Amino acid sequence: MSEGFDIIQFLKSAVASGASDEHLKVGYVPFVRKNGFIKRTNMQTLTVDDLSKAVVDIAPQSVKDKILSMMDLDFVYEIPDCSRFRVNYNRQSGMPGLVIRNISYTIPTLKELELPDVLNEIVNYQNGIVLVTGPTGSGKSTTIASLINQINLTYPKHIITVEDPIEYIFNCEKSIISQRQVEVDTASISDGIKYALRQDPDVIFIGEIRDAETMSAALKASETGHLVLSTLHTNDSVQTINRIINMFEESVRDFVRKQLSETLRATIAQKLIYSNVNQKRYPACEIMVVTPTIKDYITKDNTDEIYNILRDTTIDNMMSMNCSLANLATTGLIEKEVALENSNDVGELEQIFRGVYRGTKSYYEE
Repeated sequence: MSEGFDIIQFLKSAVASGASDEHLKVGYVPFVRKNGFIKRTNMQTLTVDDLSKAVVDIAPQSVKDKILSMMDLDFVYEIPDCSRFRVNYNRQSGMPGLVIRNISYTIPTLKELELPDVLNEIVNYQNGIVLVTGPTGSGKSTTIASLINQINLTYPKHIITVEDPIEYIFNCEKSIISQRQVEVDTASISDGIKYALRQDPDVIFIGEIRDAETMSAALKASETGHLVLSTLHTNDSVQTINRIINMFEESVRDFVRKQLSETLRATIAQKLIYSNVNQKRYPACEIMVVTPTIKDYITKDNTDEIYNILRDTTIDNMMSMNCSLANLATTGLIEKEVALENSNDVGELEQIFRGVYRGTKSYYEE
C-alpha cells in the first residue's frame, strides 16, 4: 500500500482550500471541485488499498466490517471543528470509490447567499409546498437550510426534517427542530412524512422528492395545513410541474394537477454562475409564485404559458432565469458572455439585454 494518503488530513485540507466536493478514484490522484470546476490535485495516485482504507476509516460503525462488499451507500461523516461531509461510497469497474460533499457547520443567511429578497417572504408562508430545484451542486440544500433557519430564528414553530442522510445541523432557537434520518430514525421518507403529521408539526422539510409515494405524502401534508419544503432535480418551474405530474399514473394525473394547483405556493430554480472577474459564484434564480392564473394553467395542463408570466418583470415576485442572468450581468457581478453561456434560451437573453421584453427596463434601472 502506498504511504502518506490520510483521508482525514485530505478532507481538512480540501475544506481549508474552499473546495465543495472531493472525488477519490482508484488509479488517479484525488480531485476536488472548487467554484464549480473539477481540479486535479498534485497528490499521489490512489491505489485499491488507499481507497479501501479510506472507506473503512470514515464508514459508520454499523457497516465498517461489510462496506467494502457493498455497492452503494450514502452516509455522513464529521470532523469536529472542521466540517460535516455527505459521503457516497460506490464501486467503479469493481473498484471502490468515494464522492464527498462538504457541509459547513455554519448556515448562511439568504442575504449572505445573495439570493433575491423575495425569498424572505417564503418564511412567512403558513402552508402549502415550496420547492427549490436545480441540478446537482446548484446550492439547493444550502438555500433550503437558510430558509429553515430563518423560520427557526423568527417564529415559535415545530420544524421536522426527514432526510437521507441528515446534512445541515440546526440548533433550536425560537423553533423546535426535530431532524430524522432514514434508516436511523424512520424506515423511509414516506413513513417519516406520515408519522410527522402525528408529531404536531408546523413545517416539514423533505430532503428530496424522488417518487410518487413521497410526492403523495408531501401533498397530503400540505393539504392539512402544513408548510412543506423540499427539493427536486429540475431546471425550471414548468419542468418541475411536469415532472411531478408524470410521477403518477395517467389515470390520476388530472386529480394530481388539481391537488398541486391548490397546494403549490412557489418554486425557486437556481444555478450557481461563476464570475471570472470576481472569482466566485453567484446564484441565478427563476422564481415562480403561484397566482390564480398559474393555478388555472396547472389545472388545465397549459403550463407552457407560465413562461410568459415569468418573463414579465412588472409582476411582483416573479423572475425568469434569463432575467436573473441579465440582472447579474448588468450589475457587473458576472460577465455578459458568462450569462449567455448559462442561458437555456440565448436568443431571448440577447433580446433582454436590448430591452425588448416588457418590464425589463424598470427591472434593471436604479
